[in-house]
Amino acid sequence: MYIILFLMWIIFNGNITLEIILFGLVIAAFMYAFLCAFMGYSIKKDLFLCKKSLRILQYVLVLVWEIVKANAAVMRMILSPRFHNEPVLVKFKTDLKSGMAKALLANSITLTPGTITVSLEGDEYTVHCLDKRLAEGIDSSVFVRLLHKLEEGGPR
Repeated sequence: MYIILFLMWIIFNGNITLEIILFGLVIAAFMYAFLCAFMGYSIKKDLFLCKKSLRILQYVLVLVWEIVKANAAVMRMILSPRFHNEPVLVKFKTDLKSGMAKALLANSITLTPGTITVSLEGDEYTVHCLDKRLAEGIDSSVFVRLLHKLEEGGPR
C-alpha cells in the first residue's frame, strides 16, 4: 500500500524532482501510518497480498473467462427458440474462513450472467439462477477452489 500511495503522489504531481520524491516518501509514510492505525491495514497483510499477487491475478483472469462463458451460455439460452427456462433458487454452504473471501465469492457469482447472489448469511449462500442448468456445480465452482488457495497462510 505504501508503494501505491507513493506512486499516486508522483502521478498526481506530474513532475519528478528530488524535492517531490522526498516529500512524496514522507507523505506516503504518514498516510500509510494513518491507514495502519485507523483502517486495519498492516505490513503483514501487505506482504501477504504481495505473496498472493499471482493467485489474485489468476482469480481475476478466471473470473473474466467465466463471465465470457456465462455470457455465451445465457445468449444461447435466450436466443434459442426452444428455450424454456426453469429459474431456481439454490442454497449452499462453503467453508471459506474470511469475510473478504465470502464477499468475493458472492460478488463473483453476481457478476457472472444468469446468476445473482440473493443473500449471504454466515456460510450459507442463496443464489437465484436463470435456469437450473446454471446452478449445477455452483457450490464447488472454480471460484471456491481459487478462494481456498488464496486463504492458505493468510495473515492473522
